[in-house]
Amino acid sequence: MNMENQPPAAPIPAAVKPASHKPVNWKQVGAFLALTFGLTWGLDLALYLTGGLQNPAAITALQLQMLLPAFSAMLLGMFFWADSPINIKTNRSRSRWFTWFFLALTLVYIAGVTAVFIQPALVQTVNSVMLLPSLIGLVLLIVLRATGGKKTFTSVGMGGGQPKLWFLFGLGVVLFMGLQSLLNWIFKLGTPVDLTPLFAQITATGIPQQALFALVAIQAILLGPFLGLIVTFGEEYGWRGYLQPALLGLGKVRGIALVGIIWGIWHWPVIWMGYNFPGHPYLGSLLMTLFCIGLAFFLGYAVLKARGLWISAFLHALVNQSLSFFVAMVYKPTDMAFSFGVGIAGLVLIALVVLLILRDPLWKETD
Repeated sequence: MNMENQPPAAPIPAAVKPASHKPVNWKQVGAFLALTFGLTWGLDLALYLTGGLQNPAAITALQLQMLLPAFSAMLLGMFFWADSPINIKTNRSRSRWFTWFFLALTLVYIAGVTAVFIQPALVQTVNSVMLLPSLIGLVLLIVLRATGGKKTFTSVGMGGGQPKLWFLFGLGVVLFMGLQSLLNWIFKLGTPVDLTPLFAQITATGIPQQALFALVAIQAILLGPFLGLIVTFGEEYGWRGYLQPALLGLGKVRGIALVGIIWGIWHWPVIWMGYNFPGHPYLGSLLMTLFCIGLAFFLGYAVLKARGLWISAFLHALVNQSLSFFVAMVYKPTDMAFSFGVGIAGLVLIALVVLLILRDPLWKETD
């Protein structure tokens, strides 16, 4: 690409700026990990003791779990770390209203999960109510960005990133997940999903089956990631917004690899309860860790390349939505551990993607 007469690159936000020249503040990293793991594994223990994934509160509890890394990073950054860009004493940008909102959102989720733990009959009501605060958060985000300008979030390390890269990376995710489903079909690692019952329920409306399938795909792959953006931001601000730049003092590759290992271990209790890899608690723990390492490189690369954090929240949501769509609506693997997707076969393809990503000169660049 011709770089002549190009405008100078915008400054990289603090929370996504390569920090290879800065030593790792292990005291802060330790505090973040202690709080994040303490809250998350405490929630997982409560879930395990009350029926595990069969508990009616499980879905809401898993959503709450996704909020906890950002909740921990924000709580520490806002009130305890003077050098944090979101510290309440120094942050005067409009982004502060979103950080306050996110803390409140997490508390609302805690109240909702507690209510369902106590009274399981409230599960439908709570799940319906929980849709509202996430939508409010999305609207608040848009309003603050529109009224405060670009620096509203870039100044505190929560920039959106380049829209072109949202599309390109997003398209890559959908094609990759589609390829995984196709390979499962080619190698007969599962069975095609029978959509007859679903279509039978809609027959009376007169909607053609092809149109119905297209509508479901649009909802899942195009609309779903935006509806889930606030929830996936909960993980992304913790892992990519705080921990990744905090560990880049180890070097980009080692720092992001360590983020992936930590991220994978963070998932272990729900894997032991049968999430993602039913029947494989120990193998599933290993596979989840390897998957998180690969995904950490992909999402971390997107953040560094796009110079923004929200792209990783979008891609994280898109990975979840597209994987669920292909498994639920196209081809269901017989055993998630021994298939393409998040299984052993899928990890081989993910490793190839990581090797391709690592060829970018970006990994050798320093500020």
